[in-house]
Amino acid sequence: MTDKRFNFTKTAIITLPIPSKGKRIYFRDRQVKGLALAVFASGTKSFYLTKKIESKTEKIYLGQFPDLSVENARNRARIKLGKIAIGINPNKEIGMIRDEMTFGELFDQYLNRYSKVHKKTWKQDEVDVPRFLGHLFSSKLSNIKREEIQKIHETIFLNNGLYQANRILIRIKAIYNKAIEWGWKGMNPTAGLKKYKEKSRERFVQPYELPHLLRAMSEENNRTASDVFKMLLLTGARKTNMLMMRWEQITWEQNIWRIPESKNGDPVIIPLSMHAMKILKCRALNSESEWVFPKIGNSLCHFTNLQTAWKRTKAMGTLYYWGQDDKLQMIIETMKPLLESGISPVAIINKISKLAKNTGIILPNQLTDIRLHDLRRTFGSYQAISGTSLQIIGKSLGHKSIQSTQIYARLNIDAVRSSVETATNMMFTAK
Repeated sequence: MTDKRFNFTKTAIITLPIPSKGKRIYFRDRQVKGLALAVFASGTKSFYLTKKIESKTEKIYLGQFPDLSVENARNRARIKLGKIAIGINPNKEIGMIRDEMTFGELFDQYLNRYSKVHKKTWKQDEVDVPRFLGHLFSSKLSNIKREEIQKIHETIFLNNGLYQANRILIRIKAIYNKAIEWGWKGMNPTAGLKKYKEKSRERFVQPYELPHLLRAMSEENNRTASDVFKMLLLTGARKTNMLMMRWEQITWEQNIWRIPESKNGDPVIIPLSMHAMKILKCRALNSESEWVFPKIGNSLCHFTNLQTAWKRTKAMGTLYYWGQDDKLQMIIETMKPLLESGISPVAIINKISKLAKNTGIILPNQLTDIRLHDLRRTFGSYQAISGTSLQIIGKSLGHKSIQSTQIYARLNIDAVRSSVETATNMMFTAK
């Protein structure tokens, strides 16, 4: 083996001689002690750091020239020397990374050891993580860097919106935190990354929309879905709790529904109005299941699929609302044969929207942007409008802190403002 020293430069390295077959030549840099370049008979040129560690000379691979420039090779060598100075053997560190689990293996542990055991939303983890992060499953934990997570966060924001982007960022952070808790020695790549600023959603069913939505709910062919929609509106309960309602949770004498465990982990007592009790009594007459809303065709499971019926209900509610407009009433009348033939009201809404755009008709607001969770917000909003205190609203919705109920403060103040206006008008009109 020939060993030569010179000041590494790109030009000098390019002109180095190639050894004969089966040979290699080592050169050493004059600037960084221990930095070496091996030139092989194949023409490959590789940077190494040679350093005595624990009485043994270690050769630490840095990268190939020209993919790795001279300056970057020196920087890598300095970083490795810094680690050696504090007692870290870079070769052993590389071995640890090689032997550590992949992100996919960690997620499998996270799902089975933690998520399924402690989270009610574990099914969302099971679906969303492979969907958005499946391309990371074969990567070693230490190889996933902050810049890569930031790029994922930005891409999901552009394609799926800020809420989905933030939920995925939170999941990555939680998964890595569990790895650290379970003994992994690396760094969480989400450190320093900030969520996108979220706005609190304030959509609820307006008084002028409610009659049309209620009519559509009542006419929905899927009676189970129809009753669920009404009960969500009448109780302000969460969808998951409603779908999992059992007959044993109802106290008929007191008109009470006791949810054993809510989202925040505590039981919740929900007083049931006469409208809600009427729905439950009707369902109880023909029920042969432990579930109040059993799955159609399988009474051993509870009902789950609301989305198709909800889209249909919102679309019908929109058609009823639009039908009040003289111009739209004629258009809707021409669409009735299509509805009667089985065409989805969602498709009818699309046809009318396209026709309105071509003819310059300005359409009123649609009800199609109402989400199922907005029914819960609607329940709280009508309480606030009627002057109910935030504390009572929070209790009826099962909120653990007053912060969760603050969204209703403005509506609550509107009721107070009306009272103030009445009082002050009386003052200035008094004789």
